[in-house]
Amino acid sequence: MPTTTKTPPAPQTARERLLARQRPTLTMTICDDLQAKTDLETARYTLRRIKGEAADDPKNTALADAVSAAERDVQVAQEAFDAAAIVLRFEALPRPAFEDLKKKHPPTEAQAEDGFDINIDTFAPELIAAASLDDLTVDDARTFLDTWAEGEASLLFNTAWSVQNETRADVGKG
Repeated sequence: MPTTTKTPPAPQTARERLLARQRPTLTMTICDDLQAKTDLETARYTLRRIKGEAADDPKNTALADAVSAAERDVQVAQEAFDAAAIVLRFEALPRPAFEDLKKKHPPTEAQAEDGFDINIDTFAPELIAAASLDDLTVDDARTFLDTWAEGEASLLFNTAWSVQNETRADVGKG
């Protein structure tokens, strides 16, 4: 029976790769289960400590076994954390859409005097909804911004804002 060899695809040009790029995404993880958070941090700390001890005594099989057990504990704790956590995903908007959104929310006179380019109060929920990959609505975003603790509300907005400014390029020496 004859065999056929599959010709590998031709390497993509830089232009083709650039045209195929996806917009940047960022996530925000919320976990209201304090026990799951504590268990994960404790398991991670224990693993780091035991790995340090094992590195200092590489022939100690009991420590090697303890590292394996600690790694399993981290995995179990991570799974419990992941099950309890809510992960919100945000994607950068196309630049014209982002600029249009900013133009739709000009600053108030007082905000402009303070150096603001946008009205953060009206812009924030709109940006969060527009950048959300989890179907958050403007009303959802407004509710979260109004009812969550200051730190969490700020993190919600900052995640949606930061993804718009995400840089994945590096200027090399060449």
